[in-house]
Amino acid sequence: MKPINRILVAIDFSQYAKFILEYAITLAVPLKADLVLANVINQRDIDIVSKLSLDINTMNAHAYIDQTRNDRFQAMDAMMSDMQATQLKHQKIIKIGTPFVELVQAITDTQSDLLVMGSKGRGNIAGVLFGSTAEKLFRRTPVPLLSLRVE
Repeated sequence: MKPINRILVAIDFSQYAKFILEYAITLAVPLKADLVLANVINQRDIDIVSKLSLDINTMNAHAYIDQTRNDRFQAMDAMMSDMQATQLKHQKIIKIGTPFVELVQAITDTQSDLLVMGSKGRGNIAGVLFGSTAEKLFRRTPVPLLSLRVE
């Protein structure tokens, strides 16, 4: 079995995100593994902002991406600080695109050995109709996936 040196944690900022990160931290500490906190700005959301910007001059996709990226990096820092885990070796990445595609790519890019995520997250009706990010990752991830069931 391959050792776990780097754990990628999918952070979607749902109500379950802190629990998922806390669980990943409890795995990383005894394994002396690095953490990679990963988030994806959904391209679908950017497309909506772009369409709205045609009608509303105060909004544009570039500003939305910059502000969202900034807010999410700050939120990740706050989560690590709240859990008193800032001393744990970690990095934060934010990608843009389709969440399951970008998370698979992030696993490869960071050479992660394990993916930790929730079995459900922010979800919406599209997730019910077309399948959730977790389900798609189960079928495509190149590393073991630890899916935490949260109620």
